[in-house]
Amino acid sequence: MSGSVQKVFHLAAFSWYAFVIKSLYAKGDEEPPPGIFPYGGPWKYLTFLNLILQMVYFGLASVQDQKSSGKLLRVARDLLFSVYVFPVGMFVVVMFWSIFAYDRQLVYPASLDAFFPPWMNHAMHTIVFPILLGEMLLQPHSYPKIKTGMTALGVVGLAYLSWVIWVYLSVGIWVYPLLNYFSQAGLIAFFFVNMTVVTLLYLMGQTMNNRLWGRCTVARQARPFI
Repeated sequence: MSGSVQKVFHLAAFSWYAFVIKSLYAKGDEEPPPGIFPYGGPWKYLTFLNLILQMVYFGLASVQDQKSSGKLLRVARDLLFSVYVFPVGMFVVVMFWSIFAYDRQLVYPASLDAFFPPWMNHAMHTIVFPILLGEMLLQPHSYPKIKTGMTALGVVGLAYLSWVIWVYLSVGIWVYPLLNYFSQAGLIAFFFVNMTVVTLLYLMGQTMNNRLWGRCTVARQARPFI
């Protein structure tokens, strides 16, 4: 029974993210509101990249649910979830709503409300959380050694930071309005805080996984990463 629920959950999550991404792309035919500039398209936003990441993971998990899938696919699925899908997904939810609660103009100006309907905003920034929680509850995930996980996560974090800086240097506009208010030193501190938060979320995911499924089970599954 639990296996069937898991299969349905993975397929439903994949379908949901595919639908959301398709809906966002359909917005490309409309005139964007102030604050959204064409350079880089949606690929400059972590929110959109996270949706792609979530969709890829749940697509991979749906394939892995089939009995014909091998051990290598399971290892790839677990590595993707533990190092990227959970911490990045949670980071998007936590940071977006924290900044939104303080001053929405810094991250999601009111002008966007007429462009993105409320359901789409929550699809991008809220529903990610219960889906990740559901995945945590449905099955255990192997985690690599902390050093390996931190290195892999750090490389991707630096890659995205480099992309954000490249966009700014190319068009003179920060991807996120919030960044306009920082000095050079402030930007460095802000980026450092972001990396600290995503690191803590990675460790939180590992702790939750261990508490839910037991350290012994997780340790046995994690051997391919050592």
